[in-house]
Amino acid sequence: MKKGFLMLAAVAAMVFTSCKDNAADKVNEENQKEVAERDANSSGAPVMKFDNEMHDFGTINEGDVVEHTFVFENTGDAPLVVSNAKGSCGCTIPTWSKEPIAPGEKGEMVVKFNSNGKPNNQMKTVRITANTESGQEMIKIKSFVTPKAGGAKTGNPVSKVQKTSTQPGHEGHNHD
Repeated sequence: MKKGFLMLAAVAAMVFTSCKDNAADKVNEENQKEVAERDANSSGAPVMKFDNEMHDFGTINEGDVVEHTFVFENTGDAPLVVSNAKGSCGCTIPTWSKEPIAPGEKGEMVVKFNSNGKPNNQMKTVRITANTESGQEMIKIKSFVTPKAGGAKTGNPVSKVQKTSTQPGHEGHNHD
């Protein structure tokens, strides 16, 4: 009984597949091509594409607070939602819109950098948590911060001062 059913199913399959000029088959093939091309070109997820992922503030003075607005576009197929953004240190503060960014729309992320206590070359990152395929994106800022007068110096070695005890019984002993 099972063999007969399988044979009947096989014959039916051959009959249905042998009709190559069937219009429904052509439409189905075209739909499959279209879906395959669309899937190859997009993952169905939002894509956060920045105009520029790095900003150089150039030379600034220690204590300056500077900011830059990073512009990005959602080049994906679904609304983009940024759930968090965090600077690599407390001196780097990002702010952004909490509303979803529709496909094809642009958004902004403002990054503020406080150079107080941050002399010399500085490179900071902002890690962005979003509903993109990778789940995390990153932007960077950099600057050379001119130290305050009397503050940290560049290239000066720190000399070590030796102390000796003046307590009785400890004359001439080094107590680093």
